[in-house]
Amino acid sequence: MRTTRRRFMAFAGAAVASPALLREGHAQAPQVTLRMHHFLPPVSNGHAKFLAPWARKVEADSQGRIKIDIFPSMQLGGTPPQLYDQARDGVADLVWTLPGSTPGRFPGIEVIELPFVAARRGVVNAKATQEFYETQAQLKQEFREVQPICLWAHDHGLVHANKQVKTIDDMKGLKLRSPTRQAAEALKMLGAAAVAMPIPQVPESLAQRVLDGCVVPWEVVPAIKVHELVKFHTEIPGSPTLYTATFVLAMNKPKYESLPADLKKVIDANSGQVAATMAGQMWDDTAATTEAVVRKRSGNTITALSAEEAARWRKATEVVHENWIKQVKDKGIDGGKMIEAVRALVAKYEKA
Repeated sequence: MRTTRRRFMAFAGAAVASPALLREGHAQAPQVTLRMHHFLPPVSNGHAKFLAPWARKVEADSQGRIKIDIFPSMQLGGTPPQLYDQARDGVADLVWTLPGSTPGRFPGIEVIELPFVAARRGVVNAKATQEFYETQAQLKQEFREVQPICLWAHDHGLVHANKQVKTIDDMKGLKLRSPTRQAAEALKMLGAAAVAMPIPQVPESLAQRVLDGCVVPWEVVPAIKVHELVKFHTEIPGSPTLYTATFVLAMNKPKYESLPADLKKVIDANSGQVAATMAGQMWDDTAATTEAVVRKRSGNTITALSAEEAARWRKATEVVHENWIKQVKDKGIDGGKMIEAVRALVAKYEKA
């Protein structure tokens, strides 16, 4: 009898304690786990200073009900150009990718990537790109298959090469990795040979002299060791800049729509201009830091084009605008009007 009574009391005590333990476990366990996928290494600025902080903020704002696991360096498989479709198809819940990785698929957003349209500062380009998406039916249509968290563009792009580029004549024959279709067209007009290539392949291609250089912003330089593989870096001072690339942080639409209303609000509160500004500011901050490091590094030379030379580059690339306007006209897009709209937004945020 005593043994039976002790067992009963122990069981009863456990039964009383269990709800408290379950409540505590329920409060700590995430209600939703999201998988984020991207192509850069975890040491990259894009991962460490934007994507990871953004994910942690979402988790904190949801009080732990959302958990975001990040898979850098294409750990979930596939190639960088496949990332958008991975978000669309649910292979990943969130992806960070470049629309320009699939040339011609997103014609509207290409306007921001045209030569000498974007600003020097990343935060300006990020805010302008996000508002452009929010106000243009064309872009809403292009990204309808996913739930865009934000769209943005980076700061000014530079030419990094194994020889010094001071004039347009120095560009002739250089094999340069190009990030977008519009950047490739601009490079061709400047006399270079543009090579389309995912960014993770650039270091080996530079080391083996498959490439003579690349066009990337300062932010990308440390992650792929550009400053160790080539010694010369050329920029065009002021705005507008030679090129920029656009990005999208996209979420699987069914996954977003399946969230409880209050968790949707958490995602929404960390979307749009909030996220775009966070991305743009990261690009500007890391650009300043990286440029300072490269300037101090022995053997590296940074060249700034003169105003007269920059004007030659702008003149040489005007045909890229003309060709793009003709191309998108066949798709029912008024390219000239879109260029005006983007330039107005860039001017708006440069003044802000």
